[in-house]
Amino acid sequence: MLNPKLKLNPKIFNADCEQVPIRKGFGEGLLRAGELDKNVVALCADLTESTQMIFFKEKFPERFVEIGVAEQNLATVASGMAAMGKISFISSYAMFSPGRNWEQIRTTIAYNDRKVVVVGSHGGISVGADGGTHQALEDIALMRVIPNMDVVSPCDSIEAKKATLALGTSKRPAYLRLARDKTPIITTEETPFALGKAEIYWLPEVGLAQVGIIATGSLMHRALLAAKELESGEESQRIKTKVMNLSGIKPIDKNAIITLARETKRIVTVEEHQVAGGMGSAVAEILAQNFPVPIEFIGVQDKFGQSGTPDELVEHYGMGVQFVKEAVKKVLGRK
Repeated sequence: MLNPKLKLNPKIFNADCEQVPIRKGFGEGLLRAGELDKNVVALCADLTESTQMIFFKEKFPERFVEIGVAEQNLATVASGMAAMGKISFISSYAMFSPGRNWEQIRTTIAYNDRKVVVVGSHGGISVGADGGTHQALEDIALMRVIPNMDVVSPCDSIEAKKATLALGTSKRPAYLRLARDKTPIITTEETPFALGKAEIYWLPEVGLAQVGIIATGSLMHRALLAAKELESGEESQRIKTKVMNLSGIKPIDKNAIITLARETKRIVTVEEHQVAGGMGSAVAEILAQNFPVPIEFIGVQDKFGQSGTPDELVEHYGMGVQFVKEAVKKVLGRK
């Protein structure tokens, strides 16, 4: 069942559940952050409307800088403005920022510990028809390895808005990963959110969970659907799970992950990213040192993306609901 303490959207499993692009929540959050603090500035690499910075640009044109298709400059100019006391948000497609300007982010922002939020929009294969050249499947790995750099991957537009506001008041550099396509609204304005804190969104009605599912970003809804389906049907075939929303990939909620593993003894991770180096790898690193358990990883298995509809691509790369269910059964030793 959905965790009643978290006040999640009661329409999560309904056909008419509202769907909104996660990136829209960032645009709304950035606008609000600008209203709350005059030091907030925004810089974009010629993708103002796509990344949803347009709301900020229209209200605060004097605090907006269009860098153009020059992502290395995007990072270095933002770092310079941060050195002068500004809170800089920079946005582009994740494939180009941090994909193209990783060294500038590392050296001018993180190495100097400058308050810049790198916003990577259109992350994952759900970019769709834009194809493999525009589908960032390596960005979480790139950013979580950088010292001083926080990494956040919200599950819906409401959480993205909350994350944007929280990152605007934090002291550290950060990477905010956003999906392009519309995704179901999972949370509400009342759902708790804090940077670096994981939450259990799904839990058994009675008894202990047999498997812990840890999901991040746009695949959270599919993880919840899988959990619901696993607990339906014939009683002898039902599998009890807990589903964790791990939006904070760095800093990561180490204690929550270990607690879930201790209870379930088995973990499945779900992310729209390469399995190597992503959120699942971060979870495995923690458990290998503290409480080793069997783990299955849902994600892209060492392949590039390609053109297709978002749903087609999610299924093609083995990240749909049925694949999550199969991974749960596999980690339990069932066929």
